[in-house]
Amino acid sequence: MKRGALSRREILRGGTLVLLLGTQQIARGATIVAVRVWPAPEYSRVTIESDGLLSSTQIVMTHPPRLAVDIEGLDLSPELRELVGKVKTDDPFIGGIRVGQQSPGVVRLVVDLKQTAVPQVFTLPPIAAYQHRLVFDFYPVQAVDPLEALIAERLRDRPVPAPTPASDPLGELIARQLERPPAAAPAAAQRPVPQKTDRLIIVALDPGHGGEDPGAIGPGGTREKDVVLQIALRLRERINASVINGNPMRAYLTRDADFFVPLHQRVQKARRVQADLFVSVHADAFMVPTARGASVFALSQGGASSTAARWMADKENRADLIGGVNVKSHDAHVARAMLDMSTTAQINDSLKLGSALLGEIGNVGRLHKARVEQAGFAVLKAPDIPSVLVETAFISNPEEESRLRSDAYQEQLADAIMRGINRYFAKNPPLARSRTV
Repeated sequence: MKRGALSRREILRGGTLVLLLGTQQIARGATIVAVRVWPAPEYSRVTIESDGLLSSTQIVMTHPPRLAVDIEGLDLSPELRELVGKVKTDDPFIGGIRVGQQSPGVVRLVVDLKQTAVPQVFTLPPIAAYQHRLVFDFYPVQAVDPLEALIAERLRDRPVPAPTPASDPLGELIARQLERPPAAAPAAAQRPVPQKTDRLIIVALDPGHGGEDPGAIGPGGTREKDVVLQIALRLRERINASVINGNPMRAYLTRDADFFVPLHQRVQKARRVQADLFVSVHADAFMVPTARGASVFALSQGGASSTAARWMADKENRADLIGGVNVKSHDAHVARAMLDMSTTAQINDSLKLGSALLGEIGNVGRLHKARVEQAGFAVLKAPDIPSVLVETAFISNPEEESRLRSDAYQEQLADAIMRGINRYFAKNPPLARSRTV
């Protein structure tokens, strides 16, 4: 039996679940355009891009864990063979990939897994610079808890030898923030509610785009997803070293590497760690290279504050289509339900935060708009977290693209955003938490 081929007895012994895609519109003689592998702590993705719609049959095996995929309408090509070498040794889910010609017009791909994972297989229609995509996502059996990830990050940053989680004060402080408040005491015994509280202040940083979604691309080839991640990482260092009124601060990144996170999951992550603020970092682009300057956006429950703001929101909200979301998954229904809970109070606080940020960003670079713009950005729809989207500069402007690539300018932007956050908290100190998530 050829390497990679699976016998009927092996399949039955391993225990299988057969997943079928529709057999309509099978691409005959399709050409592979590109193959990509995106490892991440939360899930790993394999993408096969082609000039025609591909149809596949998948078999999930558990002993050992692996996914076998028969892709119809293909002959083995050098591009498909490239998948073998694209798997990184530190990929948390994928141990290796094997490819072979199963039969004429059918290529078999076997993904060897390091752990039992839940696969999602789906296709994406052509959009933006992409042609047809066949996508394989591998999720852990139990989803990664953002709060646990935050504590683990804190422990990694501690000097060696690292203490156990039970002896880590900051980790304990994070954990306590998810505990439900105790039952109310009798009125006579209740303590007055303090105006300030001794607790951890969490700022959720959201580097836009990532993975399959490069975001805007500058004339020099600079990708938005790379620049904004670097800015967010620099800002994280500043937040983690800061204290507000005696309260330690901690940054939580919705992504800390090059992988895609759907818009609603970015919101969910921020709410799961009970973030006090949500700052989404982007680098703008426009149809003409002369546009320049930074902008800050907040959510609008009604119409956009300008035509440009509405255009920008529509563009950013297409990230899920470009990054690739399985619309048949349960998360799509969760997203629609959750992204309709914005509140007037949240928007008012977001405008205050945006104004504070604009006042500081304007000291290090030109502003495109001197006031906070508003539009229906999906990523800003956390009902209980002041949320803003910062367009740091126009990456489509050659001069600003060059500045965005500069370490010095990235440092200046991180400093400015940090000062804006401090200004906001100086006037709006965080109170004791009264919500659970």
